[in-house]
Amino acid sequence: MLLITIIQDINIEDKIKNAPDSSYEIGIFIGSMLPFIILVALAYLIYRYNKNRANRD
Repeated sequence: MLLITIIQDINIEDKIKNAPDSSYEIGIFIGSMLPFIILVALAYLIYRYNKNRANRD
């Protein structure tokens, strides 16, 4: 988790303060959550694939 924090050194609060409107704030929130959602989905797909492969053997 520390590595992810170091890589993503993004100050979301500053971006929200300087946002032109509320739709920009929603975009910032979605953009900051999207990488984590993709990683979780990828981990689940790999887990499911390996579990199904182990059951076939």
